[in-house]
Amino acid sequence: MVVLILLAVLLLFVVVVLSKTVRIIPQSRAGIVERFGKYKASLPAGLNVLVPFVDRVRYVIDLREQVVSFPPQPVITEDNLVVSIDTVIYFQVTNPVAATYEIANYIQAVEQLTMTTLRNIVGGMDLEETLTSRDAINSRLRGVLDEATGKWGIRVNRVELKGIDPPPSIKDSMEKQMRADRDKRAAILTAEGQRQSAILTAEGAKQSAILNAEGDRESQILRAQADRESQILRAQGEGQAIQTVFQAIHDGQPDQSLLAYQYLQMMPKIAEGDANKVWIVPSEIGKALEGLGSTMTNLQGIPQDASPRVRVDMGDTEPIPPTPSADDSTLSRTHDAVQQAIREAQGASMSPPPVSPEPASPAAPPVPGEPETPQA
Repeated sequence: MVVLILLAVLLLFVVVVLSKTVRIIPQSRAGIVERFGKYKASLPAGLNVLVPFVDRVRYVIDLREQVVSFPPQPVITEDNLVVSIDTVIYFQVTNPVAATYEIANYIQAVEQLTMTTLRNIVGGMDLEETLTSRDAINSRLRGVLDEATGKWGIRVNRVELKGIDPPPSIKDSMEKQMRADRDKRAAILTAEGQRQSAILTAEGAKQSAILNAEGDRESQILRAQADRESQILRAQGEGQAIQTVFQAIHDGQPDQSLLAYQYLQMMPKIAEGDANKVWIVPSEIGKALEGLGSTMTNLQGIPQDASPRVRVDMGDTEPIPPTPSADDSTLSRTHDAVQQAIREAQGASMSPPPVSPEPASPAAPPVPGEPETPQA
């Protein structure tokens, strides 16, 4: 029985000695070994053997990069406004011995150093600069912390500002200012749009008026040219008609008997109509009827030889169409041709016709409205 107790005590002693002798350090960590309360060595990751009851692992320091988020801290800006700033620090222990013996609590030390440095940096900025200078604040804060924590065996890799919260009244004012600025820009953009629209509308109206004016001008020019050509052609046609009628009259050699016959043909037309109640028959109508009824083959007053005495050359009977490039010259030539034809017709009418030995026919009654022609 005593032997079993001794064996159990011996086994327990062996287990305790082994636990004090063998120590396993995890990866990315370092063990600080003290011998009788004094720093002895730093244990690397893996299996390590210590002197039992003499050496003791006092701290196990994490060598990985750590992220520490600090609660929001009130900071006063240069324009005396209190803003709340919360930060995040990324740091790493590079010297476990210094992190263990140079500072009691390096996380708390980093937090306090961050707050004081942040108040120093933000205290020299106004609110607008603070809100827009996050990168500058981060760079300056990282430089100060890295310099101060170097002797503690700590390297500050990054410093980030999670949020900068101004007071609620300032937020309301900022929102109103932003809303007013946006309204102003919207009004400016609307006014610019309306101005551009008015300018484009005016330019369109101007171009439309110019095109309409040009169209009206060209239309009037073309209409005037058409009227001028129409008048030229009408004048040429009337001239040709006058020449043809004059030539026919000249070829027919009319006398008073023919005029009396035409007057008799016009009498029924004169009597037509409800307004013609009374009409007068001239006294010479009897003589005209006697001359017409004497014979059908030998009418008094009408010569036997009706051949033309002098033939007047009337020229080309086709109208000369005017050309756009020589309108004035065409009008001049047409006018000259008409005047020449009239002069030749007048000259031919002035020449005495041959007189045949026939008895003089009785004078035909004059036509109303026509001048009396003296008998030869």
